[in-house]
Amino acid sequence: MRILVIGSGGREHAIAWRLVQSGHEVVGAPGNPGIEELGTRVPSTDYLAIAGEYNVDLTVVGPEAPLVAGVVDRFRAAGRPIVGPNQEQARLEGSKVFAKQFMEDAGIPTARAVHAATREDARRALDAFGYPLVIKADGLAAGKGVVVAEDRASAEAAIAALGDNLLLEEFLDGEEVSFIVLSDGRDFVSLEATQDHKRIGDGDTGPNTGGMGAYCDGRILPPSEAASICRAVIEPTIERTGFSGFLYAGLMMTSQGPKVLEFNVRLGDPETQPLMQHMNSDFGHLLWRAAHGQLAGAKIEWNPGASVCVVLAAAGYPGTPRAGDTITGIEDCGAVVFQAGTSRTARGLTTSGGRVLGVTASGETLPSAIDNAYAAVHRIHFDGLQFRRDIGRKGLKRW
Repeated sequence: MRILVIGSGGREHAIAWRLVQSGHEVVGAPGNPGIEELGTRVPSTDYLAIAGEYNVDLTVVGPEAPLVAGVVDRFRAAGRPIVGPNQEQARLEGSKVFAKQFMEDAGIPTARAVHAATREDARRALDAFGYPLVIKADGLAAGKGVVVAEDRASAEAAIAALGDNLLLEEFLDGEEVSFIVLSDGRDFVSLEATQDHKRIGDGDTGPNTGGMGAYCDGRILPPSEAASICRAVIEPTIERTGFSGFLYAGLMMTSQGPKVLEFNVRLGDPETQPLMQHMNSDFGHLLWRAAHGQLAGAKIEWNPGASVCVVLAAAGYPGTPRAGDTITGIEDCGAVVFQAGTSRTARGLTTSGGRVLGVTASGETLPSAIDNAYAAVHRIHFDGLQFRRDIGRKGLKRW
């Protein structure tokens, strides 16, 4: 099939890579230099016109912004197959306030929270919580609209910075797990669980980012726990909304059981990178079945062992990243490198965004996958490069 991949980041490069591994042709819009090496890149966001011009058989949407803006509705109105939720379903990510109300109405386990329409409301609501306290901006924020406040002073600073229409939420303690399923609106198939590393520094220190790395290993969730999450979280969500596409439940595994931190309505980034390398199925065929309501009985095969992605970020990230630094060492680093914030210039490949590369490697065990990923990281260079040195280490401690 010829498949249009909407987006320009590391997630979309990984999707395109997996599709090409399965024998499909890819068109990326607006794409990035890595996607361009795999197929056709169209640096435009007129997605419906691109689908027609290139006569694509199927479209898959990577990032959340086009989904929230209703791209799936426009494709379906034009009779073009596409994988993703419609605009109403995308509100599960587009509005944290909406998602919290949905979870409470559906009886889905989640953290206690208060919606504050204004900054003043938020300040008054602080008295109802202890610390640490989680403060979330309502709308899309590229993974950075969440602040964990350790005391009242930092909570008030977060409120001032994030603005009106906030969600104040109790802090949940435990292990975070990303649990993603692919749904056709009725049936669904689960992907292997992954664990993201959101904060910029080792040991989960510093501000939140879009994600500094992730690992995928079949031991993250026992089958019984995965089945319980499907019953308590995934099934009621799909039944109430008819959700189609990728439903991502960001979970905290607490002493009282799994609780939902947030919903996303697409594949995670960087979780997609190790997932695509760990997968051993025809991803394009799965997407086609999802777009045509035919996921009943679908199964995904996974390679043995584990996969790890380490994100290399630009100087200044997660604040204002520096652009224009020359990147070297990708070609012979010994891992699959997914490009995100890159540009092709007369000087070669250069940095052009916050999260620049996702260095992804597999191994027969999680320790070997970690070693392989970091061996590759140390062969890549650009000025100001930052990365975490503990991606996957929690898994080692737990097992």
